[in-house]
Amino acid sequence: MKKTITFITKWFTGKGVGEETLRYLIAGGLTTLVNFCLFALMTKVLGVGVNVSNVVSISASIIFEYVINKLFVFKRHCDTRLELALEFVKFVGARLFTMALEIGVVALFFDVLKQDELIGKAVSQVLVVISNYIISKALVFRKGRR
Repeated sequence: MKKTITFITKWFTGKGVGEETLRYLIAGGLTTLVNFCLFALMTKVLGVGVNVSNVVSISASIIFEYVINKLFVFKRHCDTRLELALEFVKFVGARLFTMALEIGVVALFFDVLKQDELIGKAVSQVLVVISNYIISKALVFRKGRR
């Protein structure tokens, strides 16, 4: 498995994709999987409403995403609990913006366009992953900090 990951990393970096960007794409894919699967489970299997399922699945994926971005993607270390708390607050604050974007897109597809909620969820994920990378890199896990 490690050889496969190394091969994929070398192939992507040879195509001009940086290692950090590749790690983010992997982490974003995993985060999207957590979000999408929990949403589908809640709406399709458990019969929970679309809006409640959306908020719960996004909230769970935000926590998962913080941990994976901090440790795997940006490899950011905090020296104090205060620094960690401030970083987490910035991360969650930024994600509240993209959470609103995601809820809006899903509502647009489901309520206005009368499409299946999973189509709206899939479309929203593309917008959210791109937005989250830009926000994380520029605001939360900036270079120049340890």
